[in-house]
Amino acid sequence: MVKAIRVHEYGGPQVLKWEDVEVGEPREGEIRVKNKAIGVNFKDVYLRTGLFKAPTLPYTPVAGIEAVGEVIAVGPGVTDPKLGDLVGYVFEPIGSYAEEQILPADRVVPVPTSIDPIIAASIMMKGMTAQYLVRRLFKVEPGHVVLVHAAAGGVGSLLCQWANALGATIIGTVSTEEKAAQAKEDGCHHVIKYKEEDFVARVNEITSGKGVNVVYDSVGKDTFQGSLACLKTRGYLVIYGLASGAPDPVPVLTLWEKSLFVTFPSFAHHTETREELLETANDVFANVASGVLRVRLNHKYPLSEVAQAHVDLENRKTSGSVVLIP
Repeated sequence: MVKAIRVHEYGGPQVLKWEDVEVGEPREGEIRVKNKAIGVNFKDVYLRTGLFKAPTLPYTPVAGIEAVGEVIAVGPGVTDPKLGDLVGYVFEPIGSYAEEQILPADRVVPVPTSIDPIIAASIMMKGMTAQYLVRRLFKVEPGHVVLVHAAAGGVGSLLCQWANALGATIIGTVSTEEKAAQAKEDGCHHVIKYKEEDFVARVNEITSGKGVNVVYDSVGKDTFQGSLACLKTRGYLVIYGLASGAPDPVPVLTLWEKSLFVTFPSFAHHTETREELLETANDVFANVASGVLRVRLNHKYPLSEVAQAHVDLENRKTSGSVVLIP
C-alpha cells in the first residue's frame, strides 16, 4: 500500500482525501514509478470541482496530471524505459497525486540527468503547454506583439520568456506590484496591473491603436471580451485556461468584424503521437538547459498538504510553479 490523494465527490479543497491505495504490478506495456516530485496545475482544480469530468469517482488524484519519478518495475514487453531511469509524464492518465503509480510506458519521457527532478516536475506541463502555444499553434516571430494574461503565473511566466527570446514585444497583465516585477524580469516590455488599470485601454495606448497579434488567455470569462477587443485584424485569441470560469457565447459576426481567430487548444491534441510528445518535451528541456527558460519554483508543499496548495492557487497567492513532494 502507498499513500495517495483520492476524490470521492466534486467540490472544494476539502474533498482531497489522504488515503492508502493499492498500486499493483505493471501489466504489458506498463511501468511502475516512484514519484520524486509532482506538479500542480489549474487543470487539477478543474477536475476537483467537476468543471472537467474525471472518468470515474473516486479517482486518484484530483487531476494530478504531472510527475517525475524513478522506474521501479516494468511490465512484460517493455524495453524502454529501464529500471532506475528517471522519467516524467504529463496529462494522462490521472494519478500523479500519489507516492507511486502505474503508467503506460509509451506516455513517459526521459528526463535529462542534468535537470533536477523537482525542477523537471515544475516545468513539464507548463513548459510543454508554452511550447505548443508559441511554436506551433500560433508561431511567434520577431515583430509580433503578444498579450499574456496572468503573466506571472506558471505558464504565463514561461510564455513571456519564450516569446521574448523569439523577438516579440510582450505585454503582460498581473494583479500585484510583486508580480509586475517578476513579469518584467521574465521579458515583459509592458506590464499592466489589471486591478488598477483598464487593460484594453492600456493595450490600445501601447500599440497606438493597432492591437496585438495574439492574446494568450488563461483567465477566461473575466477577460474574454477585453481580449477580443485587444486583437488586431486577423489576430488570434488563444484560451488555455478558465481561472474565472467559461466565457459566455460570442456571436460569430463579432469575429467577422476583424477576421479574428479564437481557439481553446487541448494538450492531448498537441501530443497525440509519441513523436509529438518527445519533440515537445525535448524542446522544453533544451531551452531550460540553454537558459532561455528559467524555472520559477516558488512553492513546495508536502503531498499530504495538497489541499492548501489548491487554496493558495485558487486565491492567486502563488506565482511561478507549484510542486508537491511525496
